[in-house]
Amino acid sequence: MSLFGRREHDALRSELAIAEARLRASEHDAARLRAVLDTVPVGLVLADAKGKPVMSTPAARRGGHADVLVDDALEHLLADAAAGQAAERRLDLFGPPPRTLLLRGIPLPDGGALGVIDDVTERVRLDSVRTDFVANISHELKTPIGALAVLAETVADHEDVDVMRALAERMVLEAHRASSTIDDLLELSRIELGGEAVYEVVDLGMVVAEAVHRNGLAAERRNIAIVMHDPHPPKAMGDSRQIVSALANLLDNAVKYSDDGSSVTVYVTRVGDWVDIAVADRGIGIPTRDLDRIFERFYRVDRARSRETGGTGLGLAIVRHVANNHGGEVRVESHEGEGSVFTLRIPACTDS
Repeated sequence: MSLFGRREHDALRSELAIAEARLRASEHDAARLRAVLDTVPVGLVLADAKGKPVMSTPAARRGGHADVLVDDALEHLLADAAAGQAAERRLDLFGPPPRTLLLRGIPLPDGGALGVIDDVTERVRLDSVRTDFVANISHELKTPIGALAVLAETVADHEDVDVMRALAERMVLEAHRASSTIDDLLELSRIELGGEAVYEVVDLGMVVAEAVHRNGLAAERRNIAIVMHDPHPPKAMGDSRQIVSALANLLDNAVKYSDDGSSVTVYVTRVGDWVDIAVADRGIGIPTRDLDRIFERFYRVDRARSRETGGTGLGLAIVRHVANNHGGEVRVESHEGEGSVFTLRIPACTDS
């Protein structure tokens, strides 16, 4: 082979090597792109210039029995987008489980269209919760604040000292009611926004003592004894501040709905990998029809009794969130006229 032919051959081999390297890089990039698209939670569908789907990601194919509804809506959106008209549509699927999808058709610059399937179920749920929360708290705060305004106006029109003293005492009660509602809201927000519990070894003896101390004055006023069944309870794993808050709310609930001179008992029991903290009272009990709703925010079994006791309807919602943050649960057993037992289950300390 001549020198010229050898150089030409070497140059060709070099160009082939470069082309192969570029091809491998291109294939690698394409594989990475496919892997990325496969993990994107939003469904993507690529359509040609006629609006016919030619490629889709796995998230776009997880419609289950609702595929027909999604495909029909997406077909129209892709056809419009391929014609240059962007559009979107919301689909409410009744399930089970119920879901809400937001579908979008987006025209592409070089022709064709991109379909986007976004599952917005959780966002819709949170928006609904926020809306209900704002409406409920507005109502709950409006009542004591309105009462304070009326009482203040009445005080201004009276000169009788005894009447003014009685009105002033009522104003103090309404102010405490508003303050208690705000405190519970702040506590609930802190626990909700705090996310999962910060796990540490928790001395449940100290937790019970602190929760009892928080309710000591209210129990003493009505001669209600709070008794701890086991003075040396097992240890737990979790967020001690959250657990104190949950137990304090369970005790507050038990004291409020117990008869004067009765007792409330706290049981702490190790059950396998869990610790059950039970609060038992001999109070008025809960009707069966209300048991499924008592952990909802602002729900009250007896609104008239709650007004007397100052309940905000947030205490059991706080308990439920603490249980969820610890991966546990809260249960209730109750019979009208006999009392109730609320049980908070949290992880046990493996070394106890």
